[in-house]
Amino acid sequence: MTSLAITTLFQSLILSCGVSCRTHLKMEDMEVEVAPVSSEASVIVVSESESNTEEEDVPMQDQGPSERPRLSTEADDAEGETCSICFEPWTTAGDHRLAALRCGHLFGYICISRWLTSGGNKCPQCNKPAKRGHIIFLYARKLKALDNAEEVRLKSRLELERGSRRMEQLEGAQCRQQMQLVADENVRLRKEVEELRRWRAQAAFGSSQGASLSSSQRQDSSSGGHYVFSKAVLVSQTGGSRVLSYCEPLGCLLASQPSPQATLVPGFGVKKISTATLKPSQYVPIHSKQIRGLAFSRHQDSLLLSAALDNTIKLTSLMTNTVVQAYNTGRPVWSCCWCHDNNNYIYAGLASGSVLVYDTRDTSTHIQELAPLRSSCPVVSLSYIPRAASSMFPCGGLIAGTLEGGCFWEHMEGTTYTPHILPLESGNCTDMQVEPDSRHCLVTYRPGRANPSLRCVLMELSRTPQTDSRQPPVCSCSPVQTFTAGSSCKLLTKNAVFKSPAGGGATLVCAGDEATNSTMVWDAGTGALLQKMPADLPVLDICPFEVSQSSFVASLTEKMLKVYKWQ
Repeated sequence: MTSLAITTLFQSLILSCGVSCRTHLKMEDMEVEVAPVSSEASVIVVSESESNTEEEDVPMQDQGPSERPRLSTEADDAEGETCSICFEPWTTAGDHRLAALRCGHLFGYICISRWLTSGGNKCPQCNKPAKRGHIIFLYARKLKALDNAEEVRLKSRLELERGSRRMEQLEGAQCRQQMQLVADENVRLRKEVEELRRWRAQAAFGSSQGASLSSSQRQDSSSGGHYVFSKAVLVSQTGGSRVLSYCEPLGCLLASQPSPQATLVPGFGVKKISTATLKPSQYVPIHSKQIRGLAFSRHQDSLLLSAALDNTIKLTSLMTNTVVQAYNTGRPVWSCCWCHDNNNYIYAGLASGSVLVYDTRDTSTHIQELAPLRSSCPVVSLSYIPRAASSMFPCGGLIAGTLEGGCFWEHMEGTTYTPHILPLESGNCTDMQVEPDSRHCLVTYRPGRANPSLRCVLMELSRTPQTDSRQPPVCSCSPVQTFTAGSSCKLLTKNAVFKSPAGGGATLVCAGDEATNSTMVWDAGTGALLQKMPADLPVLDICPFEVSQSSFVASLTEKMLKVYKWQ
């Protein structure tokens, strides 16, 4: 076959396909030269050298997809061993030793040095600012990066699991604490239910006993009336209430209590409770320590006298809720009262057994001290009896009750007082209260060896007539009626003796019974127990009062105030 024939054959193939084809020929010991035969034909010159070149390119074009990932992997492996500028392996010594910039990218030292010297002021890979002084040498024979992404991810999950477990443990502890609180509350409520059931049974038993009374007793009871529960008022959520008093001009009860906002206004004060709505209205701060006595004068001036363990007595105006006068007694004060014969005098019973006399017109100090005649026991109660046209007891003065007994300080004239030791039992006296109109006093004795029950003894005050000018008259008292209660008395409860709302000159005695957490009401004339009014805690103070021609009695515990209406 001639060269012309071969040329004509390839031209016909190219023209028939209409595309440009690249053909690899391998011809041995032959060179073909094709001369143009016409202007329309193309001449292809194939030589042995061209043929060999085409043969070398064939394997590169025939590489399949399976070879490319292998090449890419090899390139990635080589990336940690070659300089990214010259693509030559870096060395451990010499000019092309391993170096790095502050950004962390690796280069051969001579390459990165020339790069930065020739005007490049940035990293070739991340374009962060760089200069020649930033180059540092790395001393490593071979650099390989360990893929710890999975380890970091697992550690992160582990920390999350640990945090979740700690939260679950904390929630479990909180749930256990709440469960314990609920269990304690359940126990407390069960006790209250049992107490109410017991009181209900006692009330049923009392009603059955009342049904078995004689006709005359039933007639007296039905005509006399009784107290009916009206409302309970929360005084202090945390407890700490101690004494109670009634302000007639403002129509409100006042109960001592610790400050409800102890962090902002620390100390103790009184809470006003309206007798019209029986709702607490306002807290008035007064003292820095517990209040032990509250008293009002008979002059309708809304001036409250208070005594506290902070060694002070204070006069507080309830119209403005501000302290208008304070006296420093130097010792804790346990009781206080006004002089009802001269409204300028006030009294403070101290823990040392003394009674200090103050004149409100003198704001500096006390004007007289009535020293104890016996042991120096705290004066737990002070009551003033005004002078009256009474044949039995016409004189006026101060009755001071201590744990060892009582003393009547007869008010003669001005600041002159004559002491009279009252014939009381020694060692167990906890309270003395006075009914000024009937000239009686109520003495409370705690249980002892000889008398295992709480006793309230109604005493009649008397004065022997003066027969000899050389011998002064003697003031004394004698028991009229004794009332017994439970066998427990740990608190110094303030009891009450007052005229019965039923009228007819009858007198009622009210006392708190710690054994049953109740207020007991007796008829002073017959000594009969009229009723038992339950309370949530031991009763600490009792206060009778009248509002709109209706009679009430209030009993105070350390948290609650219960009001009963006479019907």
